[in-house]
Amino acid sequence: MTFPSILRRLGTVFSLLLSALALTGCPDGGGGDSSGTLAQQAYLKASNTEADDQFGSAVALDGDTLVVGTTREDSAASGINGNQSDNSGNQVGAVYVFVRSGGIWTQQAYLKASNPDDLDTFGTSVAISGNTIVVGAQGEDSNATGVNTGNQSDDSVAQAGAAYVFVRSGTTWTQQAYLKSSTAGFNNFGNSVAIDGDTIAIGAEGEDSASTGINGSETGTGAPSSGAVYVFTRSGTTWSQQAYIKSSNSQSGDQFGNSVALSNDTLAVGAVGEDSAATGIGGNQGDNSASGSGAVYVFTRSGITWSQQAYVKASNSAANSSFGGSLSLDNNTLAVGTDNASTAYVFIRSGGVWTQEALLQGTNTENGDQFGISVAVNGDTLAVGAPGEDSAATGIDGDGANNSASDSGALYVFTRSGTTWTQRDYVKASNADVGVGPIAGDSFGSAVAVNSGTIVSGAIGEDSNATGVGGIQTDNSVQDSGAVYIFQVQ
Repeated sequence: MTFPSILRRLGTVFSLLLSALALTGCPDGGGGDSSGTLAQQAYLKASNTEADDQFGSAVALDGDTLVVGTTREDSAASGINGNQSDNSGNQVGAVYVFVRSGGIWTQQAYLKASNPDDLDTFGTSVAISGNTIVVGAQGEDSNATGVNTGNQSDDSVAQAGAAYVFVRSGTTWTQQAYLKSSTAGFNNFGNSVAIDGDTIAIGAEGEDSASTGINGSETGTGAPSSGAVYVFTRSGTTWSQQAYIKSSNSQSGDQFGNSVALSNDTLAVGAVGEDSAATGIGGNQGDNSASGSGAVYVFTRSGITWSQQAYVKASNSAANSSFGGSLSLDNNTLAVGTDNASTAYVFIRSGGVWTQEALLQGTNTENGDQFGISVAVNGDTLAVGAPGEDSAATGIDGDGANNSASDSGALYVFTRSGTTWTQRDYVKASNADVGVGPIAGDSFGSAVAVNSGTIVSGAIGEDSNATGVGGIQTDNSVQDSGAVYIFQVQ
């Protein structure tokens, strides 16, 4: 993204206006509270705010625990709660864990890889389920393979990627596992992660084998960057690989695994580089006349066996749309975002059959807003990020027509009644700014999470020098340090 340098907008304006619909019905069995008033609950910064850290590049939420990835953080610390002030590394990456009690958020832990190194980008992706967190580090370089094996310090395979599993007992976090793909290579393993209970899915969009389907040959480089997904399961405290998954039409450049979402025994996988001109569900995978249109694949598990259930395309599939750039799955509802088409889609499943329920855009969506670059669904609530949105509004439901704050970013909240989705809230940061430098603008909405009436938005370009929770938002002296905003349905 390239953003122009414009006069910065200063000041903290809290505009908590409401525009709510009291909606009922939750066909997925609950989860997202779609009634009430949305208000900002917290403004979070890293405990060691530094320029260009991009705090909030990934977020994950479960109940009262929030996980925040910061891919460009530079400390050389390792493990849990190490020295945050040692900035002798370069884009090593870090993850911050926050917990809520009585509406008050505090930082509980500062997580680093067990083998931190430059450009590992630990925190590329994060996911949480209960007391277990999984963190992706797509730039990690070790030649290790499998689970907790091999030499983590042998950095002979550039951008092989890794994932790390942390567990909590009481208030204490420890690393439980170090996960790698079963074959060493330039895989970007960990570029996406998902977890539900004792199952983890890890995307490796750079994986090169020409296999298709489930548990094919993992060796070979016949289809560069076709991509793969690895499924791991836990028994007791031990993790093992359960499945190696490829798309049914695996081809070079598909980037299968660029996004993953997991709910119970269902796995959704995005492939932004997939080229078919098919539309809807189950179309012709062999017509590669729409380069970069993108696709989503849905897999289900019976016992320990995975199989592909659906091949999903946009109803208006078009070249370079990058359908599947972001995914979120909650039981029988699948939300799909696009990297380039400023559109989000909702699909629902009934009796094993998927259909498109909605095609969504924001009320003020324009070209370049990047609407749909992040999505999160929970029950009848869907949040869609648009980090390229330009309005100078702040808070909830402000004036979206004044585009004087380039790439300040926005978040759109939709709710469902029956089968109908409507936009309920237009959400901006409380300190929306234009920003300067190579990544201008706050990019509010660059990452989103939703759980039980709580909505989280990352803003990787936010510039304040605040640290911790509830600091001063108006001193924009630390460029692209990043911030996270939490909103709650009251």
